[in-house]
Amino acid sequence: MRRLRMTDRDPLAPRNLKTPRAAAVAGIIFSALLITALVLLRLSTPAHPSATSVWLSDPGSRAEVAIALNLVPFAGIAFLWFIGVLRDRIGDREDRFFATVFLGSGLLFVAMLFAAAAVAGGTIAIAASRLPGADTLALSRNVSGGLLNVYAMRMAAVFTLSAVNIARHTRIVSRWLIYAGIACAAVLLIGIGISPWVELVFPVWILALSLDILAAGGRASADPVGEHHP
Repeated sequence: MRRLRMTDRDPLAPRNLKTPRAAAVAGIIFSALLITALVLLRLSTPAHPSATSVWLSDPGSRAEVAIALNLVPFAGIAFLWFIGVLRDRIGDREDRFFATVFLGSGLLFVAMLFAAAAVAGGTIAIAASRLPGADTLALSRNVSGGLLNVYAMRMAAVFTLSAVNIARHTRIVSRWLIYAGIACAAVLLIGIGISPWVELVFPVWILALSLDILAAGGRASADPVGEHHP
């Protein structure tokens, strides 16, 4: 009887080992791509939306912005993969309410991120042939900035809070990441206008979460007996 039970559970063992690693790798890729894109955007564009379009005449600045915007779709894909494999890891333990908010806010975050990148990309495409007028540039930067800072980052805060609640109930991450997630969500909700660099808080927290998941997966693979515990 014992042998039969072990045989029934063996097919699940590779999945249990791979799922945390897949979540961690996807989260690390998302964090690296988004951090790179945000840093490039902040370093290559003027801080104030009403700045003149002279900086767009510099091919180097346009190239940096274009590289940053081209990284955004891949960051979004990695984030969706991260959501999927993380939900798979939680499994039947997830709360339906928080799971709905978790998935919905994550999808809205990616949608707002893509929309902001599309607006900014349109402006860069125009600048390749002629410099846009001051009004056009200001409108583009205000729209893309609003989508990113006001909407996407608020959705990131909601995503973080729902992830924290799920993690608190399922105990799938270290306790300190729960407190860090609450602080991250608070900063994204009320402090996003303080500094443009505040946007980096979210991908940094996802990076820390992914590394914790990767470390937990390593500990689980090092303890094969533990994989057979219910």
